[in-house]
Amino acid sequence: MNRDEVLKNHIKNYLESVMMTLQKMDIESIYKMINLFIEKSSCLRTIYVFGNGGSAATALHMQNDFNNETLSIIGKKFNIVSLSNNVSLLTSIANDFSYKDVFFKQIEGRLNKHDLIIAISGSGNSKNVIKAVEYAKEQNVKIISFTGFDGGILKKISDVNIHVPIDNMQITEDLHLIVSHLFITVMSSLNLYLENK
Repeated sequence: MNRDEVLKNHIKNYLESVMMTLQKMDIESIYKMINLFIEKSSCLRTIYVFGNGGSAATALHMQNDFNNETLSIIGKKFNIVSLSNNVSLLTSIANDFSYKDVFFKQIEGRLNKHDLIIAISGSGNSKNVIKAVEYAKEQNVKIISFTGFDGGILKKISDVNIHVPIDNMQITEDLHLIVSHLFITVMSSLNLYLENK
């Protein structure tokens, strides 16, 4: 095989893996996520989203999309905050306490039972994500999580889990963004339907 054939095979295999994994995803869990937003819409206050590395970028992307698209249900706008995007705060918490505390310390003493957590971890075992989620659960805050691989601890302790069933971090992160964009599209369509009823 020459270089061009090798490159084209890698491209083909990657795209085929994305499509096959997408087809294996649980539609019911996405439906549950959307329903949770609808059920909480009358009292929902702040949505906190966070993750590490590529998942931090996904969290920031979600904050951008949700705010840019003015995510709302029947005219109610939501306050969406990414805990991953303040570098000075993240590094000061990591330095003064520990990296395990970088998300927990940002929500400690601040959560309301009408808030919502969106936690992102490809492995499902990121210690700082788990610590923040366990604290939020103690405050009776609902948890939506995005995971890959076997889902790890995060899948087990979440109220709703969006799981990408593949042992590949890049494809996991790809599909987390696809679901985020799907969510925005569905919510926009729902609003249009409700407005026209």
